[in-house]
Amino acid sequence: MLPVFLVIGSGFLVRRLGWLSEEADRSLMRLVVNLLYPAMILSFVLGNDALRQASNLILPPLVGMTTIIAGFGVGMLVARRFRLGDPRECRTFAFSAGMYNYGYFPIPIIALLFDRETAGVLLVYNLGVEFALWALGVGFLLSVNDPKSLWKRIFSGPVIAILIGVPLNLLRVDEQIPGFILETVNLFGQCAIPLGLILIGATFADLAKGAKLFSGIRVPASACLLRLGVFPLLFLGFALLLPLSVELKRVLIIQAAMPCAVFPIVLARHFDGSPEVAFKVVLSTTVISLITIPIWISLGLAWIPVN
Repeated sequence: MLPVFLVIGSGFLVRRLGWLSEEADRSLMRLVVNLLYPAMILSFVLGNDALRQASNLILPPLVGMTTIIAGFGVGMLVARRFRLGDPRECRTFAFSAGMYNYGYFPIPIIALLFDRETAGVLLVYNLGVEFALWALGVGFLLSVNDPKSLWKRIFSGPVIAILIGVPLNLLRVDEQIPGFILETVNLFGQCAIPLGLILIGATFADLAKGAKLFSGIRVPASACLLRLGVFPLLFLGFALLLPLSVELKRVLIIQAAMPCAVFPIVLARHFDGSPEVAFKVVLSTTVISLITIPIWISLGLAWIPVN
């Protein structure tokens, strides 16, 4: 995990040094979302034998969507039970605590621990996560003030890349694509994770300036207990008991260990949420996850047969 956190730290540092301006963030994020991340998806999906099995095309999105919906529900119950703020702050807590990091953290970890087949299943799994994020998270937990329709928000560059890449892989079209084109796509894809992590670090640097990090300790404490304690046990229980493919079990083991996603901070600022609550939830779980991620992954690999 240290390389991932060091790259995030470099993003924090370059923002504080003034090497990466806030004005550059929007254009760089567009580059990541519309070019680099879709290219990375295609590099993992094309030629992926695991994604030629029906079980790895149907179950992963359903499991991904179910885990997010359950996370939102449990998060809202906890927020109300422990009175973590007014209704707006409770909704933001449920949204932030229910969303785990499903891209920038698990992809490099899975690439290091397993194989490209498992990485491809993760990306298909993320289709269900994306749908739950926009349809339920933004649509019900946060007040919608975005003029774009629900479908336009769901069909982002990465989702379109998956919807195009999976049929091409099934038809084995990648076998007809010249090697230099596939290599170009792969080079683009290799840039996605490092640049995305740098932007995450820069976002932390911006929000840390005026945030009251140590006020209201119940919010970060509740988030860490839920996201890094309760949810990992549930994820690993599902992976152990349900008749899932080996690749999907691996995905659940890695996702069980993940901290909260960073994207809810952006959405809380854009919609009618509480950015301060989102930031506390994300920062606390991300920092503590440096210790808990190796522990949960080790336990998952020890308990669940995935070889």
